[in-house]
Amino acid sequence: MTPNEPNRADLGKDPARVSGMFDQVAAGYDRTNTAMTVGNDALWRAATTRAVAPKPGERILDLGAGTASSSASLARSGAEVVAADFSPGMLAEGKRRHGGMRNLSFVEADATSLPFGDAEFDAVTMSYALRNVNDPKKALRELFRVTKPGGRLVINEFSTPPGKLFRGAYRFYNAQVLPRVARVAGTNGDAYDYLNESIRDWPDQRALSSWIREAGWTDVAYRNLSFGIVALHRARKPQ
Repeated sequence: MTPNEPNRADLGKDPARVSGMFDQVAAGYDRTNTAMTVGNDALWRAATTRAVAPKPGERILDLGAGTASSSASLARSGAEVVAADFSPGMLAEGKRRHGGMRNLSFVEADATSLPFGDAEFDAVTMSYALRNVNDPKKALRELFRVTKPGGRLVINEFSTPPGKLFRGAYRFYNAQVLPRVARVAGTNGDAYDYLNESIRDWPDQRALSSWIREAGWTDVAYRNLSFGIVALHRARKPQ
């Protein structure tokens, strides 16, 4: 593949291909997301920040941070936030936008083998990233490992709207409209074809909750946002 050829990831989720795809869309990623979600991305980010409930002095891992919009939102609380991602292109864009925040650092990291010690973080979170990991159950175990006893987990991820009519309309939008919006916004539309496929293939809210429990987390709960387009999952590591 040439440097300028669009990178098309698939449901095999080869880390190199997925990372390369996100490298290519990094510059326009936030703009395209805002267009595709009709501004709901900002509302979802605010809901995630409230669920994490960051406090000054806490150490928080934002895994799959992308361009670090979510990390910056968390860091404004005064917490020490680590923005981690396996896409160097996304991290570079995050540093360009938010590198001036003194309590925000950036680390290139594989979600299935995190470069952190045991029990380092008061809270860990992922937004729209667990779905892109080739072994999401292992990633949940890694997040458990690096979290302090009593620490918090928040996963915000695309999910399955429970209403049948709305679910059908949403799937039509993802399949037919979303890639066209991405191309109009000047982004790799093939990447958003993959996005639709990965959402369609992803387990529903209850299945993801069971994965979280299997990884050792307790007090597992979720709530739907925007009629279940995304679901905000929360849990805690036992004391």
